[in-house]
Amino acid sequence: AMIKWLLVPLLMGLCLGCTNFIISPGATTDGSSMITYSADGPMYGYIDIYPAAFHHRGEKRQIWNWENGKYMGEIDEALHTYNVVGNMNQFQLTIAETTNEGLEDYQHQEGAILDYGNLIYIALQRAKTAREAITIMTDLVVEYGYASAGETFSIGDTEEVWMMDLLGKGDGYRGAVWVAVKVPDGYVTAHANQGRIRTFPKDKPEECVYAPDVISFARERGLYTGTDEDFSFSDTYNPITFIGARACEFRVWNWFRKITEPGFMDPYYQYAIGHDLASTERMPLWVKPAKKLSVQDVLAQMRDHYDGTDHVMDVDIGGEAFHRPYRWSPLFWKYDEKEYVHERPISVVFTMFNFVTQSRGWLPNPIGGLVWFGADDTDSSAHFPLYAAAATRVPIKWSKDIGGVRDMNLDAAFWVFNLVTNWGYWRYNLIHPEIKNKIKEIEDAFHKVTKDKEIRALELYQKSHTAAKEYLTSLSENWGNDLVDEWLEFFKYLFTKYMDGNLKVPNPPHQNPNVEWPGYGSKFYQKIVAEEPTKFLVKQDR
Repeated sequence: AMIKWLLVPLLMGLCLGCTNFIISPGATTDGSSMITYSADGPMYGYIDIYPAAFHHRGEKRQIWNWENGKYMGEIDEALHTYNVVGNMNQFQLTIAETTNEGLEDYQHQEGAILDYGNLIYIALQRAKTAREAITIMTDLVVEYGYASAGETFSIGDTEEVWMMDLLGKGDGYRGAVWVAVKVPDGYVTAHANQGRIRTFPKDKPEECVYAPDVISFARERGLYTGTDEDFSFSDTYNPITFIGARACEFRVWNWFRKITEPGFMDPYYQYAIGHDLASTERMPLWVKPAKKLSVQDVLAQMRDHYDGTDHVMDVDIGGEAFHRPYRWSPLFWKYDEKEYVHERPISVVFTMFNFVTQSRGWLPNPIGGLVWFGADDTDSSAHFPLYAAAATRVPIKWSKDIGGVRDMNLDAAFWVFNLVTNWGYWRYNLIHPEIKNKIKEIEDAFHKVTKDKEIRALELYQKSHTAAKEYLTSLSENWGNDLVDEWLEFFKYLFTKYMDGNLKVPNPPHQNPNVEWPGYGSKFYQKIVAEEPTKFLVKQDR
Protein backbone atom coordinates (compact mmCIF):
# COMPACT_ATOMS: atom_id res chain seq x y z
CA ALA A 1 0.00 0.00 0.00
CA MET A 2 1.07 3.57 -0.60
CA ILE A 3 0.31 4.73 2.93
CA LYS A 4 1.58 3.66 6.33
CA TRP A 5 -1.77 3.47 8.10
CA LEU A 6 -1.28 4.16 11.77
CA LEU A 7 -4.64 5.84 12.26
CA VAL A 8 -8.08 4.67 11.20
CA PRO A 9 -10.00 7.76 10.02
CA LEU A 10 -13.68 8.11 9.34
CA LEU A 11 -14.65 9.80 6.10
CA MET A 12 -15.98 12.90 7.81
CA GLY A 13 -12.80 13.08 9.87
CA LEU A 14 -10.92 13.10 6.59
CA CYS A 15 -13.13 15.97 5.43
CA LEU A 16 -14.06 13.92 2.37
CA GLY A 17 -10.58 12.98 1.28
CA CYS A 18 -8.97 12.81 -2.17
CA THR A 19 -9.39 14.47 -5.55
CA ASN A 20 -8.58 13.10 -9.03
CA PHE A 21 -8.28 14.73 -12.44
CA ILE A 22 -8.43 12.42 -15.49
CA ILE A 23 -7.00 13.90 -18.71
CA SER A 24 -7.12 12.15 -22.08
CA PRO A 25 -4.12 12.26 -24.43
CA GLY A 26 -5.93 14.57 -26.87
CA ALA A 27 -6.41 17.16 -24.11
CA THR A 28 -2.70 17.54 -23.25
CA THR A 29 -0.01 19.60 -24.95
CA ASP A 30 2.33 16.65 -25.45
CA GLY A 31 -0.20 13.86 -26.08
CA SER A 32 0.36 12.08 -22.77
CA SER A 33 -2.53 10.83 -20.69
CA MET A 34 -2.53 12.24 -17.17
CA ILE A 35 -4.07 11.26 -13.86
CA THR A 36 -3.75 13.30 -10.68
CA TYR A 37 -4.17 12.13 -7.11
CA SER A 38 -4.36 14.17 -3.94
CA ALA A 39 -4.28 11.48 -1.26
CA ASP A 40 -5.88 13.20 1.70
CA GLY A 41 -5.89 11.96 5.29
CA PRO A 42 -4.01 12.42 8.57
CA MET A 43 -1.65 9.53 7.92
CA TYR A 44 1.91 8.97 6.74
CA GLY A 45 2.59 9.12 3.00
CA TYR A 46 5.45 7.49 1.13
CA ILE A 47 6.29 5.80 -2.18
CA ASP A 48 6.00 2.02 -2.18
CA ILE A 49 7.37 -0.50 -4.64
CA TYR A 50 6.17 -3.97 -5.62
CA PRO A 51 8.97 -5.68 -7.60
CA ALA A 52 8.03 -7.86 -10.55
CA ALA A 53 8.04 -11.53 -9.60
CA PHE A 54 7.23 -15.06 -10.74
CA HIS A 55 5.09 -17.21 -8.44
CA HIS A 56 4.41 -20.91 -8.05
CA ARG A 57 1.14 -22.38 -9.21
CA GLY A 58 -1.18 -22.58 -6.20
CA GLU A 59 0.68 -19.86 -4.32
CA LYS A 60 -1.51 -17.69 -2.09
CA ARG A 61 -1.37 -13.97 -1.38
CA GLN A 62 -2.28 -12.72 2.07
CA ILE A 63 -4.53 -9.67 2.13
CA TRP A 64 -4.22 -7.05 4.86
CA ASN A 65 -6.77 -4.24 4.80
CA TRP A 66 -5.22 -1.17 3.20
CA GLU A 67 -6.80 1.20 5.72
CA ASN A 68 -6.65 -0.47 9.12
CA GLY A 69 -4.12 -3.30 8.64
CA LYS A 70 -6.61 -6.03 9.57
CA TYR A 71 -5.92 -9.48 8.13
CA MET A 72 -8.72 -10.22 5.63
CA GLY A 73 -7.78 -13.63 4.21
CA GLU A 74 -5.92 -14.88 1.15
CA ILE A 75 -6.39 -15.07 -2.59
CA ASP A 76 -4.75 -16.98 -5.42
CA GLU A 77 -1.57 -15.28 -6.58
CA ALA A 78 -0.94 -14.66 -10.29
CA LEU A 79 1.86 -16.67 -11.87
CA HIS A 80 3.62 -13.44 -12.87
CA THR A 81 3.23 -9.99 -11.30
CA TYR A 82 4.50 -6.74 -12.80
CA ASN A 83 6.69 -4.04 -11.28
CA VAL A 84 4.70 -1.28 -9.57
CA VAL A 85 6.07 1.97 -8.15
CA GLY A 86 3.51 4.09 -6.35
CA ASN A 87 0.38 4.03 -8.49
CA MET A 88 2.01 3.26 -11.87
CA ASN A 89 3.28 -0.04 -13.24
CA GLN A 90 5.95 -0.93 -15.77
CA PHE A 91 3.50 -0.58 -18.68
CA GLN A 92 2.62 3.04 -17.72
CA LEU A 93 -0.78 1.93 -16.36
CA THR A 94 -2.02 4.20 -13.55
CA ILE A 95 -4.87 3.73 -11.07
CA ALA A 96 -6.05 6.25 -8.46
CA GLU A 97 -9.28 6.77 -6.49
CA THR A 98 -11.59 8.86 -4.38
CA THR A 99 -14.04 7.40 -1.85
CA ASN A 100 -17.69 8.32 -2.43
CA GLU A 101 -19.17 6.04 0.28
CA GLY A 102 -22.40 5.21 -1.61
CA LEU A 103 -25.56 3.99 0.10
CA GLU A 104 -24.96 3.15 3.75
CA ASP A 105 -26.59 -0.30 3.63
CA TYR A 106 -24.07 -1.43 0.99
CA GLN A 107 -20.84 -0.38 2.68
CA HIS A 108 -20.23 -3.72 4.44
CA GLN A 109 -20.04 -7.22 2.97
CA GLU A 110 -19.63 -10.13 5.36
CA GLY A 111 -16.70 -12.35 4.40
CA ALA A 112 -15.35 -10.01 1.73
CA ILE A 113 -11.56 -9.95 1.39
CA LEU A 114 -10.59 -7.19 -1.05
CA ASP A 115 -10.77 -3.50 -0.14
CA TYR A 116 -10.23 -0.70 -2.65
CA GLY A 117 -6.53 -0.24 -1.86
CA ASN A 118 -5.64 -3.88 -2.42
CA LEU A 119 -7.80 -3.87 -5.53
CA ILE A 120 -5.70 -1.03 -7.00
CA TYR A 121 -2.30 -2.54 -6.32
CA ILE A 122 -3.24 -6.08 -7.29
CA ALA A 123 -4.65 -4.81 -10.58
CA LEU A 124 -1.48 -2.80 -11.24
CA GLN A 125 0.56 -5.96 -10.69
CA ARG A 126 -1.57 -7.99 -13.12
CA ALA A 127 -2.77 -5.65 -15.91
CA LYS A 128 -1.08 -4.00 -18.88
CA THR A 129 -3.92 -1.72 -20.03
CA ALA A 130 -6.80 0.22 -18.52
CA ARG A 131 -9.40 -2.10 -20.04
CA GLU A 132 -7.57 -5.13 -18.68
CA ALA A 133 -7.39 -3.52 -15.22
CA ILE A 134 -11.15 -2.94 -15.19
CA THR A 135 -11.76 -6.60 -16.02
CA ILE A 136 -9.32 -7.82 -13.37
CA MET A 137 -10.71 -5.55 -10.65
CA THR A 138 -14.33 -6.44 -11.28
CA ASP A 139 -13.61 -10.17 -11.61
CA LEU A 140 -11.70 -10.11 -8.33
CA VAL A 141 -14.60 -8.60 -6.36
CA VAL A 142 -16.95 -11.24 -7.77
CA GLU A 143 -14.61 -14.00 -6.60
CA TYR A 144 -13.47 -12.59 -3.26
CA GLY A 145 -16.03 -9.94 -2.31
CA TYR A 146 -15.65 -6.19 -1.87
CA ALA A 147 -14.69 -4.94 1.59
CA SER A 148 -14.97 -1.15 1.17
CA ALA A 149 -17.56 1.56 0.73
CA GLY A 150 -18.25 3.15 -2.65
CA GLU A 151 -15.30 4.21 -4.78
CA THR A 152 -14.61 6.09 -7.97
CA PHE A 153 -11.47 4.89 -9.74
CA SER A 154 -9.29 6.67 -12.30
CA ILE A 155 -7.69 4.14 -14.67
CA GLY A 156 -5.42 5.15 -17.52
CA ASP A 157 -2.76 3.88 -19.89
CA THR A 158 -0.90 5.48 -22.80
CA GLU A 159 -3.95 5.47 -25.09
CA GLU A 160 -7.10 5.68 -22.95
CA VAL A 161 -8.36 7.01 -19.62
CA TRP A 162 -11.42 5.65 -17.82
CA MET A 163 -13.58 6.45 -14.80
CA MET A 164 -15.26 3.64 -12.85
CA ASP A 165 -17.91 4.02 -10.14
CA LEU A 166 -18.23 0.93 -7.92
CA LEU A 167 -20.29 -0.02 -4.86
CA GLY A 168 -20.39 -3.30 -2.95
CA LYS A 169 -23.64 -5.25 -2.84
CA GLY A 170 -23.78 -5.39 0.94
CA ASP A 171 -24.29 -8.26 3.37
CA GLY A 172 -25.80 -11.43 1.94
CA TYR A 173 -24.25 -10.86 -1.46
CA ARG A 174 -20.85 -11.21 -3.09
CA GLY A 175 -19.21 -8.62 -5.33
CA ALA A 176 -20.20 -5.16 -6.49
CA VAL A 177 -22.24 -3.15 -8.95
CA TRP A 178 -20.23 -0.89 -11.20
CA VAL A 179 -20.02 1.16 -14.38
CA ALA A 180 -16.86 2.24 -16.22
CA VAL A 181 -16.81 4.87 -18.98
CA LYS A 182 -14.02 5.90 -21.33
CA VAL A 183 -13.28 9.62 -21.39
CA PRO A 184 -13.52 10.80 -25.04
CA ASP A 185 -10.18 11.82 -26.46
CA GLY A 186 -9.67 15.57 -26.17
CA TYR A 187 -11.80 15.73 -23.02
CA VAL A 188 -11.13 15.66 -19.28
CA THR A 189 -13.09 14.67 -16.22
CA ALA A 190 -12.61 14.68 -12.45
CA HIS A 191 -14.10 13.20 -9.29
CA ALA A 192 -13.95 14.20 -5.65
CA ASN A 193 -15.79 11.81 -3.29
CA GLN A 194 -19.09 11.83 -5.17
CA GLY A 195 -20.19 9.28 -7.75
CA ARG A 196 -20.48 11.03 -11.12
CA ILE A 197 -21.62 8.49 -13.72
CA ARG A 198 -25.35 8.80 -14.35
CA THR A 199 -26.98 7.31 -17.47
CA PHE A 200 -24.64 5.35 -19.71
CA PRO A 201 -24.68 3.57 -23.09
CA LYS A 202 -25.65 -0.10 -22.83
CA ASP A 203 -24.51 -1.19 -26.30
CA LYS A 204 -21.13 0.48 -26.84
CA PRO A 205 -18.51 -1.70 -25.13
CA GLU A 206 -15.71 0.36 -26.68
CA GLU A 207 -16.97 3.31 -24.62
CA CYS A 208 -18.66 1.79 -21.59
CA VAL A 209 -18.64 -1.50 -19.66
CA TYR A 210 -20.74 -2.36 -16.63
CA ALA A 211 -21.79 -5.12 -14.26
CA PRO A 212 -24.38 -7.39 -15.92
CA ASP A 213 -26.74 -6.92 -12.96
CA VAL A 214 -26.12 -3.23 -12.33
CA ILE A 215 -29.78 -2.41 -13.08
CA SER A 216 -31.48 -5.67 -12.10
CA PHE A 217 -29.82 -5.59 -8.67
CA ALA A 218 -31.21 -2.09 -8.07
CA ARG A 219 -34.67 -3.35 -8.96
CA GLU A 220 -34.28 -6.42 -6.76
CA ARG A 221 -33.34 -4.22 -3.81
CA GLY A 222 -36.15 -1.74 -4.42
CA LEU A 223 -33.78 1.07 -5.37
CA TYR A 224 -35.08 1.63 -8.91
CA THR A 225 -38.32 1.07 -10.83
CA GLY A 226 -37.79 2.94 -14.11
CA THR A 227 -36.62 1.89 -17.54
CA ASP A 228 -33.18 0.60 -18.41
CA GLU A 229 -32.63 3.64 -20.63
CA ASP A 230 -33.23 6.10 -17.79
CA PHE A 231 -31.19 4.24 -15.17
CA SER A 232 -28.60 6.47 -13.47
CA PHE A 233 -25.84 4.79 -11.48
CA SER A 234 -25.03 7.82 -9.34
CA ASP A 235 -28.65 8.77 -8.62
CA THR A 236 -29.39 5.21 -7.57
CA TYR A 237 -26.31 4.13 -5.65
CA ASN A 238 -24.79 7.46 -4.54
CA PRO A 239 -27.58 10.07 -4.61
CA ILE A 240 -26.48 13.69 -4.53
CA THR A 241 -26.87 15.58 -1.24
CA PHE A 242 -25.89 19.04 -0.08
CA ILE A 243 -22.62 17.59 1.23
CA GLY A 244 -22.00 15.66 -1.99
CA ALA A 245 -22.40 18.87 -3.95
CA ARG A 246 -20.78 21.53 -1.77
CA ALA A 247 -17.86 19.52 -0.38
CA CYS A 248 -17.29 17.29 -3.42
CA GLU A 249 -18.80 18.32 -6.75
CA PHE A 250 -17.83 21.95 -6.10
CA ARG A 251 -14.17 20.97 -6.42
CA VAL A 252 -14.87 19.46 -9.83
CA TRP A 253 -16.96 22.48 -10.86
CA ASN A 254 -14.17 24.93 -10.09
CA TRP A 255 -11.58 22.95 -12.04
CA PHE A 256 -13.96 22.72 -15.00
CA ARG A 257 -14.61 26.47 -14.65
CA LYS A 258 -10.90 27.24 -14.81
CA ILE A 259 -10.14 25.21 -17.94
CA THR A 260 -13.26 25.81 -20.07
CA GLU A 261 -14.43 28.92 -21.91
CA PRO A 262 -15.53 31.78 -19.61
CA GLY A 263 -19.11 31.31 -18.44
CA PHE A 264 -19.38 27.67 -19.55
CA MET A 265 -19.85 26.36 -16.00
CA ASP A 266 -22.05 29.20 -14.75
CA PRO A 267 -25.35 27.27 -15.25
CA TYR A 268 -24.13 24.60 -12.84
CA TYR A 269 -23.05 26.90 -10.02
CA GLN A 270 -26.21 26.63 -7.90
CA TYR A 271 -26.03 22.85 -8.16
CA ALA A 272 -22.32 22.75 -7.27
CA ILE A 273 -22.79 24.77 -4.07
CA GLY A 274 -25.71 22.54 -3.03
CA HIS A 275 -28.43 25.22 -3.24
CA ASP A 276 -30.54 23.83 -6.07
CA LEU A 277 -30.15 20.09 -6.34
CA ALA A 278 -33.69 19.35 -7.44
CA SER A 279 -34.18 21.65 -10.43
CA THR A 280 -30.69 22.48 -11.62
CA GLU A 281 -29.10 20.27 -14.24
CA ARG A 282 -26.21 18.13 -13.00
CA MET A 283 -22.76 19.01 -14.31
CA PRO A 284 -21.46 17.36 -17.48
CA LEU A 285 -19.47 14.20 -16.85
CA TRP A 286 -16.57 15.56 -18.88
CA VAL A 287 -15.61 18.81 -20.60
CA LYS A 288 -13.34 19.88 -23.44
CA PRO A 289 -10.72 22.35 -22.14
CA ALA A 290 -10.42 25.68 -23.92
CA LYS A 291 -6.75 24.94 -24.49
CA LYS A 292 -4.67 21.83 -24.14
CA LEU A 293 -3.13 21.28 -20.72
CA SER A 294 0.55 20.90 -19.86
CA VAL A 295 1.77 19.08 -16.79
CA GLN A 296 2.73 22.49 -15.36
CA ASP A 297 -0.88 23.67 -15.85
CA VAL A 298 -2.22 20.62 -14.06
CA LEU A 299 0.19 20.91 -11.14
CA ALA A 300 -0.91 24.53 -10.68
CA GLN A 301 -4.59 23.60 -10.86
CA MET A 302 -4.15 21.05 -8.07
CA ARG A 303 -3.23 23.96 -5.77
CA ASP A 304 -6.72 25.45 -5.81
CA HIS A 305 -8.59 27.17 -2.94
CA TYR A 306 -11.56 28.34 -5.07
CA ASP A 307 -9.36 31.10 -6.40
CA GLY A 308 -11.20 33.49 -8.68
CA THR A 309 -14.62 32.88 -7.09
CA ASP A 310 -16.66 34.42 -4.28
CA HIS A 311 -15.66 31.36 -2.24
CA VAL A 312 -11.94 32.13 -2.20
CA MET A 313 -10.81 31.27 1.31
CA ASP A 314 -8.22 33.87 2.29
CA VAL A 315 -10.39 36.98 2.65
CA ASP A 316 -13.09 36.19 5.23
CA ILE A 317 -12.66 35.79 8.98
CA GLY A 318 -11.68 32.15 8.55
CA GLY A 319 -8.47 33.27 6.85
CA GLU A 320 -7.50 34.98 10.10
CA ALA A 321 -4.92 37.73 10.30
CA PHE A 322 -2.54 36.38 7.67
CA HIS A 323 -5.03 35.41 4.93
CA ARG A 324 -4.55 31.67 5.15
CA PRO A 325 -6.82 29.87 2.59
CA TYR A 326 -7.31 26.81 4.81
CA ARG A 327 -9.76 25.71 7.48
CA TRP A 328 -8.93 23.34 10.30
CA SER A 329 -11.08 20.24 10.67
CA PRO A 330 -13.83 19.38 11.28
CA LEU A 331 -15.39 20.42 8.01
CA PHE A 332 -18.89 20.59 9.52
CA TRP A 333 -19.62 22.64 12.63
CA LYS A 334 -22.56 23.96 14.60
CA TYR A 335 -23.40 27.29 16.12
CA ASP A 336 -26.67 28.29 17.81
CA GLU A 337 -28.25 24.93 16.86
CA LYS A 338 -27.53 25.44 13.15
CA GLU A 339 -25.09 23.40 11.06
CA TYR A 340 -22.48 25.06 8.87
CA VAL A 341 -19.73 23.91 6.56
CA HIS A 342 -16.27 25.18 5.71
CA GLU A 343 -15.35 25.16 2.05
CA ARG A 344 -13.49 22.01 1.03
CA PRO A 345 -10.99 22.93 -1.73
CA ILE A 346 -8.63 20.64 -3.63
CA SER A 347 -5.64 21.85 -1.63
CA VAL A 348 -6.01 20.92 2.05
CA VAL A 349 -3.76 20.71 5.08
CA PHE A 350 -4.05 16.94 5.56
CA THR A 351 -2.74 15.64 2.23
CA MET A 352 -0.26 12.76 2.63
CA PHE A 353 1.12 12.77 -0.90
CA ASN A 354 0.04 13.95 -4.32
CA PHE A 355 1.07 13.39 -7.91
CA VAL A 356 0.49 13.90 -11.61
CA THR A 357 1.26 10.92 -13.85
CA GLN A 358 2.21 11.09 -17.50
CA SER A 359 1.80 7.99 -19.68
CA ARG A 360 3.56 8.70 -22.98
CA GLY A 361 2.98 6.06 -25.61
CA TRP A 362 5.49 7.39 -28.15
CA LEU A 363 8.33 6.48 -25.77
CA PRO A 364 9.45 3.05 -24.53
CA ASN A 365 7.61 2.20 -21.32
CA PRO A 366 10.56 2.76 -18.95
CA ILE A 367 11.10 6.27 -20.32
CA GLY A 368 7.47 7.16 -21.00
CA GLY A 369 6.05 6.46 -17.54
CA LEU A 370 6.71 9.60 -15.50
CA VAL A 371 5.22 10.62 -12.13
CA TRP A 372 5.58 14.14 -10.72
CA PHE A 373 5.49 13.27 -7.03
CA GLY A 374 5.05 15.56 -4.04
CA ALA A 375 4.56 15.25 -0.29
CA ASP A 376 1.93 16.97 1.84
CA ASP A 377 -0.33 19.86 0.82
CA THR A 378 -0.49 20.34 -2.97
CA ASP A 379 -0.07 24.11 -2.62
CA SER A 380 3.26 23.69 -0.82
CA SER A 381 4.62 20.69 -2.72
CA ALA A 382 7.65 20.81 -4.96
CA HIS A 383 7.32 17.78 -7.24
CA PHE A 384 10.22 15.73 -8.51
CA PRO A 385 10.21 13.50 -11.61
CA LEU A 386 9.99 9.78 -10.80
CA TYR A 387 10.41 7.36 -13.70
CA ALA A 388 7.99 4.91 -12.16
CA ALA A 389 7.75 2.56 -15.15
CA ALA A 390 11.52 2.05 -15.00
CA ALA A 391 12.39 2.27 -11.32
CA THR A 392 13.64 -0.79 -9.49
CA ARG A 393 14.20 1.27 -6.33
CA VAL A 394 12.60 4.35 -4.79
CA PRO A 395 14.44 7.27 -3.19
CA ILE A 396 15.19 6.21 0.39
CA LYS A 397 13.96 9.52 1.81
CA TRP A 398 10.57 8.92 0.19
CA SER A 399 10.32 5.26 1.19
CA LYS A 400 8.44 3.43 3.94
CA ASP A 401 11.73 2.60 5.67
CA ILE A 402 12.17 6.04 7.26
CA GLY A 403 9.80 7.71 9.72
CA GLY A 404 6.11 7.29 10.44
CA VAL A 405 3.16 9.42 11.38
CA ARG A 406 4.30 9.30 15.03
CA ASP A 407 7.99 8.94 14.24
CA MET A 408 9.34 12.31 13.12
CA ASN A 409 12.48 11.90 11.06
CA LEU A 410 14.18 14.77 9.26
CA ASP A 411 15.53 12.39 6.64
CA ALA A 412 11.95 11.63 5.54
CA ALA A 413 10.33 13.67 2.77
CA PHE A 414 6.96 13.61 4.53
CA TRP A 415 8.32 15.32 7.63
CA VAL A 416 10.57 17.83 5.89
CA PHE A 417 7.77 19.02 3.61
CA ASN A 418 5.40 19.21 6.58
CA LEU A 419 7.88 21.46 8.37
CA VAL A 420 7.90 23.98 5.54
CA THR A 421 4.17 23.73 4.89
CA ASN A 422 3.11 24.16 8.51
CA TRP A 423 5.56 26.99 9.05
CA GLY A 424 4.02 28.65 5.99
CA TYR A 425 0.56 28.40 7.57
CA TRP A 426 1.86 30.51 10.46
CA ARG A 427 2.16 33.76 8.44
CA TYR A 428 0.75 32.64 5.13
CA ASN A 429 0.63 36.00 3.36
CA LEU A 430 4.35 36.54 4.00
CA ILE A 431 5.85 33.05 3.93
CA HIS A 432 3.81 31.28 1.26
CA PRO A 433 4.89 33.59 -1.59
CA GLU A 434 8.45 32.49 -0.89
CA ILE A 435 7.37 28.83 -0.92
CA LYS A 436 5.56 29.39 -4.21
CA ASN A 437 8.63 30.96 -5.80
CA LYS A 438 10.86 28.14 -4.55
CA ILE A 439 8.49 25.53 -6.00
CA LYS A 440 8.54 27.25 -9.39
CA GLU A 441 12.33 27.44 -9.37
CA ILE A 442 12.67 23.73 -8.58
CA GLU A 443 9.95 22.43 -10.88
CA ASP A 444 11.07 24.59 -13.82
CA ALA A 445 14.58 23.18 -13.45
CA PHE A 446 13.23 19.61 -13.35
CA HIS A 447 11.08 20.14 -16.45
CA LYS A 448 14.11 21.42 -18.31
CA VAL A 449 16.55 18.72 -17.24
CA THR A 450 14.23 15.78 -17.91
CA LYS A 451 14.23 16.53 -21.64
CA ASP A 452 18.01 16.15 -21.86
CA LYS A 453 18.09 13.09 -19.61
CA GLU A 454 15.44 11.31 -21.67
CA ILE A 455 17.56 11.75 -24.82
CA ARG A 456 20.39 9.99 -23.00
CA ALA A 457 18.00 7.32 -21.71
CA LEU A 458 16.81 6.59 -25.25
CA GLU A 459 20.40 6.17 -26.40
CA LEU A 460 21.01 3.70 -23.59
CA TYR A 461 17.73 1.89 -24.22
CA GLN A 462 18.73 1.13 -27.80
CA LYS A 463 21.81 -0.65 -26.46
CA SER A 464 20.53 -2.12 -23.19
CA HIS A 465 17.07 -1.98 -21.63
CA THR A 466 18.59 -2.82 -18.25
CA ALA A 467 21.13 0.00 -18.46
CA ALA A 468 18.42 2.51 -19.35
CA LYS A 469 16.25 1.41 -16.42
CA GLU A 470 19.17 1.69 -13.99
CA TYR A 471 20.02 5.14 -15.36
CA LEU A 472 16.45 6.38 -14.81
CA THR A 473 16.22 4.68 -11.41
CA SER A 474 19.39 6.44 -10.25
CA LEU A 475 18.19 9.78 -11.59
CA SER A 476 14.90 9.47 -9.72
CA GLU A 477 16.68 8.42 -6.53
CA ASN A 478 19.10 11.33 -6.65
CA TRP A 479 16.49 13.92 -7.56
CA GLY A 480 14.12 12.77 -4.81
CA ASN A 481 16.74 12.58 -2.09
CA ASP A 482 18.43 15.85 -3.08
CA LEU A 483 15.07 17.62 -3.06
CA VAL A 484 14.50 16.59 0.56
CA ASP A 485 17.93 17.97 1.52
CA GLU A 486 17.26 21.22 -0.32
CA TRP A 487 13.81 21.54 1.26
CA LEU A 488 15.26 21.10 4.76
CA GLU A 489 17.73 23.91 4.10
CA PHE A 490 14.84 25.98 2.81
CA PHE A 491 12.98 25.39 6.08
CA LYS A 492 15.99 26.62 8.06
CA TYR A 493 16.08 29.76 5.94
CA LEU A 494 12.35 30.43 6.40
CA PHE A 495 12.41 29.72 10.11
CA THR A 496 15.28 32.08 10.87
CA LYS A 497 13.81 34.80 8.67
CA TYR A 498 10.28 34.76 10.12
CA MET A 499 10.60 33.47 13.70
CA ASP A 500 9.12 35.48 16.57
CA GLY A 501 6.76 37.38 14.32
CA ASN A 502 9.39 39.60 12.77
CA LEU A 503 11.13 39.63 9.43
CA LYS A 504 14.91 39.68 9.16
CA VAL A 505 16.42 41.32 6.09
CA PRO A 506 20.15 41.02 5.27
CA ASN A 507 22.02 44.27 5.82
CA PRO A 508 25.48 43.89 4.28
CA PRO A 509 28.19 44.55 5.24
CA HIS A 510 26.78 44.44 8.78
CA GLN A 511 26.70 41.11 10.60
CA ASN A 512 23.20 41.62 11.96
CA PRO A 513 20.16 41.95 9.71
CA ASN A 514 17.62 44.71 9.70
CA VAL A 515 14.50 43.66 11.60
CA GLU A 516 11.03 44.58 10.39
CA TRP A 517 7.76 44.14 12.26
CA PRO A 518 5.03 43.56 9.68
CA GLY A 519 2.21 43.37 12.24
CA TYR A 520 -1.27 42.15 11.38
CA GLY A 521 -2.59 44.36 8.57
CA SER A 522 -5.32 47.00 8.53
CA LYS A 523 -8.29 44.63 8.09
CA PHE A 524 -7.40 42.66 11.19
CA TYR A 525 -6.88 45.85 13.22
CA GLN A 526 -10.30 46.98 12.00
CA LYS A 527 -11.85 43.79 13.38
CA ILE A 528 -10.16 44.29 16.76
CA VAL A 529 -11.50 47.83 17.05
CA ALA A 530 -14.97 46.73 15.92
CA GLU A 531 -15.09 44.11 18.70
CA GLU A 532 -13.42 46.25 21.40
CA PRO A 533 -13.76 49.94 20.51
CA THR A 534 -12.11 51.24 23.68
CA LYS A 535 -10.31 48.34 25.37
CA PHE A 536 -7.03 48.83 23.49
CA LEU A 537 -7.36 52.54 22.80
CA VAL A 538 -4.25 54.52 23.71
CA LYS A 539 -5.13 57.32 26.06
CA GLN A 540 -3.59 60.56 24.91
CA ASP A 541 -1.40 62.36 27.42
CA ARG A 542 -2.36 65.94 28.21
